Parts: sequence; C-alpha cells; structure tokens
Amino acid sequence: MASLRHERRIAAPANAVWDVVRRPEGIVAWFPGITEVAVEGTTRTITTATGLVIPERIMAIDDSLRRFAYTITAPLYRFHLGVIDVFELGPCDSLCVYSTTAEPDMLCLVVAGATVAALEEIERIACSAVRT
Repeated sequence: MASLRHERRIAAPANAVWDVVRRPEGIVAWFPGITEVAVEGTTRTITTATGLVIPERIMAIDDSLRRFAYTITAPLYRFHLGVIDVFELGPCDSLCVYSTTAEPDMLCLVVAGATVAALEEIERIACSAVRT
C-alpha cells in the first residue's frame, strides 16, 4: 500500500478554499481529466475524459474540520482513501492538503500525480471567489 501527500499554501480564507472542496459535484471544476459527475447520497460517480466511469463512496464532509474524505470503490483498487484537509493559517492564508493512499501502489501514483494540478485549480477558484 502506498501513500502520497501534496499540499498547497493558498492566499485565501480557509472557508473560501473549503467552499471549493466541500461540494462533491464540484470536482469537475478542479480535478484534471474529470468531465462528468453524478452524486446520489454518499455515492459519487465520476467520468474521465477517456470515458472511464469510476464509482466513489463519500466517507466524510466535515465542515468543522474542513475535511472531505472519499474512497474509490472500483474493482481496479484493492484499497483507496483520498482525504482533502483545509487548514486556516491566518485570516487570508490557508493550507490545503490532499492525501492519497491506495493499493495497488501504482494507482496511488496515478491519482496522487493529478492532485498537484487539482490543488492548483482549487487555489485558482478560491482566490477568484475572494476577488469578486
């Protein structure tokens, strides 16, 4: 089992960053390669640009901790856990941490590699919202 973590310091209030992350259907705006999403209860189903349909189970949307956790339930994975945490460092200063744990290990690298670009988009969207 492999684990990777990426983080990004964002010049925006933690609540602005959290507003981007906390909506399960919002992933199409900030995660690279995802073109469609459907959410029903705790099930989120994403579709990639290549047409791959990936079911996920939402484990937590915790507003007090600013934590979003999910697991990919596709048979390709023996185990997967993705966690996004948003920490307030100051009034307009946040840290967004995206952690991925998966088995087989190679799939961790695939998802975690995309999280770097996802964090960049989360930052762009949160900072744009603050400016408007």
